[in-house]
Amino acid sequence: MLQSPPAEPGMREDEIDTPALVIDLDAFEHNLDTMAALLAPTGTKLRAHAKTHKSPVVAKLQMARGAIGQCVQKVGEAEILAWGGVPDIMVTNQVVGARKLARLAALAKIAQVSICVDDPAQIAALAEAAEAAGVRIPVLVEIDVGGKRCGVEAGPPAVALAELIAASKHLSFGGIQAYHGSAQHIRAPEARMAAVAGAIEAARRTVEQLRQRGLGCPVVGGGGSGTFLNEAGSGVYTEIQAGSYAFMDADYARNTEAPPFQHALFVLATVMSAATPVISVVDAGHKAMPTDSGYPTVFGRPGVSYVGASDEHGKLTVEDPSLRPRLGEKLRLIPGHCDPTVDRYDWYVGVRKGRVECLWPVAARGAMA
Repeated sequence: MLQSPPAEPGMREDEIDTPALVIDLDAFEHNLDTMAALLAPTGTKLRAHAKTHKSPVVAKLQMARGAIGQCVQKVGEAEILAWGGVPDIMVTNQVVGARKLARLAALAKIAQVSICVDDPAQIAALAEAAEAAGVRIPVLVEIDVGGKRCGVEAGPPAVALAELIAASKHLSFGGIQAYHGSAQHIRAPEARMAAVAGAIEAARRTVEQLRQRGLGCPVVGGGGSGTFLNEAGSGVYTEIQAGSYAFMDADYARNTEAPPFQHALFVLATVMSAATPVISVVDAGHKAMPTDSGYPTVFGRPGVSYVGASDEHGKLTVEDPSLRPRLGEKLRLIPGHCDPTVDRYDWYVGVRKGRVECLWPVAARGAMA
């Protein structure tokens, strides 16, 4: 069921119904501008990851600042973006199943849509779907660069898949996907850089072996909000796939030398109980935001900590009773993990200088297939 909008333009921030997903528009725009400025001298392009924001509105704001397109993880996300007018979309994931592949191929008639594979059977199924739809689909080979999740081994196994793609009448070889997801949250910068160095070398080696077999590699994609400067400066990667940079979350802030972006995404919550001198309870618990990456932090309130969650309650404690949030007070909470937090809401409430400026639908919310 679609959630009712929790606010309307012109309303004060403290009038927003809670829990609500709030974007600080000044911080958000700062983040978009900062990423564009940092990537410009490297020549590496941004293909921002829409699994974070799930919104054609946000996608178009990123593209207005130079992003060449968007990444998604699911066909449903690709559909929402394509229908919303985003012209270039990469599915940075494997898609299995005839119905999903038929949907993907249909999208290729209204947008440039590419996809990743790591198995010959995926290539055969994609070619069949592309032939049935009368389209030609660019396909990237995903290589495992250290994440130990999806991806074929770098080097000869990846080259073998690329040759299968290039031989297909209905597919074209689009490049390699070399994303090291688990490196994004390695806390120490030295260890994080070492992990990314391994990914860069695996990608470099694969590109060279593709060249030796007569295959160009138009795209080398990867990089995230925690490591993008390393990949962008490598001379190997052509596209950066950062997503969280637009919003930032509490877990990224825990990295030593955290990314150079501001917190822009918040869950606005109301203090619903303040019955003891050192405890307050807000109306935002597990249903309002996930805790897979730790509890949220309380924005702008030193000495106030979010220490526990149940379904509908969030427990706050204070170091000094004088700091305790008062009954009815609205607080901004920085979620531990922005992507699944966004997926709990139907609306973004855009706020600037204490006033609601806009509401944007989270159009791809729940697009899991």
